[in-house]
Amino acid sequence: MITSRRAFLSSAVALVPYSLAAPLRLLPVAPGPIRLELASPSCGLDFVLRNGAQGRKYQVEALPGGLGVIDFDSDGWPDLYCVNGATLPSLTKTGPEHWNRLYRNNRDGTFQDVTEKAGLAGQGFGMGVAVGDYNNDGHEDLFVVGVHGNQLYRNNGDGTFSDVTERAGLSLPSLKRFWSIAAAWIDYDNDGWLDLFISNYCDWEPGSDPICGGYCHPDVYRAEPMQLFHNNGDGTFMQVTSKDAFPEMLGKGMGVAMTDFAGDGRPGLFVANDNARNLLLRSTGHGFQEIGIEAEVAYNGDGRNISGMGADFGDIDGDDRPDLVMTGLKNETYEVFLNRGGGSFDDGSAATGLLPLSRPWSGWGCGLIDLDNDGWLDLFVAGGGIEAKEPQPNRIFRNSKGKFADISDTVGSEFAAPRLHRGAVFADFDRDGRIDAAVTAIGERIELWWNRSPRKRWLQLRLKGKQSNRSAVGAQVTCKSASGTQRRCVTNSVGYASSSDLTVHFGLAADRKANVEILWPSGTIQKLGEVDTDQRLEVEELVQAPAAK
Repeated sequence: MITSRRAFLSSAVALVPYSLAAPLRLLPVAPGPIRLELASPSCGLDFVLRNGAQGRKYQVEALPGGLGVIDFDSDGWPDLYCVNGATLPSLTKTGPEHWNRLYRNNRDGTFQDVTEKAGLAGQGFGMGVAVGDYNNDGHEDLFVVGVHGNQLYRNNGDGTFSDVTERAGLSLPSLKRFWSIAAAWIDYDNDGWLDLFISNYCDWEPGSDPICGGYCHPDVYRAEPMQLFHNNGDGTFMQVTSKDAFPEMLGKGMGVAMTDFAGDGRPGLFVANDNARNLLLRSTGHGFQEIGIEAEVAYNGDGRNISGMGADFGDIDGDDRPDLVMTGLKNETYEVFLNRGGGSFDDGSAATGLLPLSRPWSGWGCGLIDLDNDGWLDLFVAGGGIEAKEPQPNRIFRNSKGKFADISDTVGSEFAAPRLHRGAVFADFDRDGRIDAAVTAIGERIELWWNRSPRKRWLQLRLKGKQSNRSAVGAQVTCKSASGTQRRCVTNSVGYASSSDLTVHFGLAADRKANVEILWPSGTIQKLGEVDTDQRLEVEELVQAPAAK
C-alpha cells in the first residue's frame, strides 16, 4: 500500500518530542554493506571547481559543477571530463585555473590530464556536459553547456577534439543564447541519430543582476524555454519549434533524466525545475508531449514546487518499471515518484522512507546505482547548500527491497567531509565490477570514490548500435537471474548537469548465470541467452535482414 505524504506526516507528529530528545551517538560506527574509499591526490585528478566568486554574489556562482564520463580514446576504460566556471562578471576563462579538464584513465588507478592536447580547455562560464556519439563514427563526442554559450566538440578519433558548434548550426545568429544548465542526447524520432535536448534556466544577465543580500530566489527571474534540436544526419542540427512536435515549454530547468518511463518503446525526459513545476516529456515518435501534471510529477506530494536540482530514473521497488527520484534543498525533502504504469506515477517519498531521511540535506547530483551489487538500486546524492557557509557531506541511501536507509555514516571515515558538492557521475573506473563515483565541489579538488564494498556477482554490457544510434541510447536491457528480473535503459543523462557512463551495470548478488535480452531503439530484439556473470560484454546490434517480398 502506498503511504501518502500527508498521512506520513500526520502519523509522525506524535514522535517529534522523542526524536528531538534523541541523544547523540558516541559509539564508533561499524562498517556497513557499502564501503567507499577516497582516492588520494596522487591519482592525478587535480581538478578544482572555480566559480569566479568575488563577494558580489552573482547568481551563476552557486550552480556550476557538471562533469561527464567519456571513453574518448575507445580503449574500454572510462575517462573523465570536468566543466569549470570563469571570471565574473565577464564570463571569460582568463587563465588555466578556469579551464575545463579532460583526464585520461591510465587503467592503473591513476589519471592523466590531456586537456591541452585534446583542445578541450573550453570557453565561457561552463555548467554541464552531455556525452554521446552524435555523428555515429564510433567516437564519443561532447556537448558543453554554460551561461550564454554552448559548445559541441567532435571527437576526431586521435585524442583531439574540434569545436564544430558553428558548423553544426548550434550557434546561429537567430538562436538566442540562454543560460543552460544541462543537456541530454536522445533519439526522439528513432531515425538512428542522436538529437539534442537542452535544459535552460532563467533570464540572468551580469549587468542587471539584482542585489538580494545573498543569492536571489529564482522567482526574481523569468523562466526560459527548453530547446530541442533535430540531428539532420549530416553533422548539422535544426531547432524543433513546431506546435505539434515541440511546443514552447518554459521552466527553470536543472537536471535532466531519460528513460522509457511509459513502457511504449520510446524514451522520454524529465526536467527538474527550480521552484517551478517539473516537466515530463513523453515521446510521440515525432516530438514530445508534456504530461507532468497528468502524470503527477509536476509538483511534490503536497502539490508544491521545490528547488528541483538533480534527477534520475530507476526501478526502486522491484516491479520492473522505472521510478523517478529528484533532489532538492534542505527542509524541502527529496522526491520519489513510483511508476504505476502507462506514464503515471504515485508519490512514493514516504513509502520508500526517503521523506524523513532527506529533510536535513540539500542535494544536487544524484544517481540510482547498485553500489553493493545486491540487485537493488541505491541512491547516491552530492550534498551541499547554496551559500559558502552551508557545506554538507554526500549521502548514500541504501535500498533494501524498496525501502531506503541512510547508511552514510558507515560508508567510510572520509565520506563525512562537508563541502559544496554539485555534480556527480558513476562508472566502474577501475573495472573491478563495482560502481565508483566522482563528485565536484565548489572551491575544492574533485572527489573520486573507489567502491570497496564486499564483492558480489555482477554483469556489465557496453552496447554499440548499427541501425540504432551508435551510442545505443534508449536501448532496453533485460537481465533475468535466479534472484529476479532487472531492466535498464541505456542513458547517461543522470543527476545534475552531468553525464555518467553509458555502460549498463547489473548487480546480481550470488547469481552465477543470467539471461540477457536487448530491445534496440530500431525495434530489433537481440537475445544473448544465458551468460556467465562477473564479466563485461561488448555487444553490437544484430542487423536483421529485410523480410522477403
